[in-house]
Amino acid sequence: MTDQKARVSWRDDAVPVSDMFDDPYFSLHNGLAETEHVFLAGNDLPARFEVGFHIAELGFGTGLNLLAAWRAWEEAGHKTPLTFTSFEAFPMEQQEMARALAAFPELEPWSSRLLSQWNGATLVEFDTLRLNLVLGDARKTLPQWRGQADAWFLDGFSPAKNPELWEEALMQAVADHTKPGGTVATYTAAGFVRRGLEAAGLQVERCTGFGHKRHMTRAARGEP
Repeated sequence: MTDQKARVSWRDDAVPVSDMFDDPYFSLHNGLAETEHVFLAGNDLPARFEVGFHIAELGFGTGLNLLAAWRAWEEAGHKTPLTFTSFEAFPMEQQEMARALAAFPELEPWSSRLLSQWNGATLVEFDTLRLNLVLGDARKTLPQWRGQADAWFLDGFSPAKNPELWEEALMQAVADHTKPGGTVATYTAAGFVRRGLEAAGLQVERCTGFGHKRHMTRAARGEP
């Protein structure tokens, strides 16, 4: 992995908080429920799943979003691999990731498999999952990426604390790497993020957020 590692503190001995960005990695209330509301339902998943489906993500973090998607994929009956590409500048150590994911025992059948392979590799493969971890600053790595995603999870730290991962140029790169008919979802409804997605040519809507967050953002790329 990259020499740049996540620096983590712990809130209530269970919730990881980034020392660099002073922001928790997942909701203090129910991180899995938020992931399912924002990133799965926000991208109309699992209803849109099909063979060859490709999810891309800004901010791998603890791997919670991946695990929720992987579980939904398998529970929908898919036997072929879900492709999941995640752009991450500061990967967590395996021990810290395991500690964080212990908060979600319902994901243990998936987290145990992921953690067994979390040894610094940027490609992790199972019968039903192909994870590509792209290390480094997404502002540099995403424009160079040759893939296109059916659905995007935009899960960087808060735009107020990590504005670099929400810049207009990066939102353009997200749009450029979205398949026609593809979708984007994020927990934030920050105006400059929505404007950046709109400037990139995506159709943007603000919708109901999770828990105490009144709004979130969904976007879609039109069909050709």
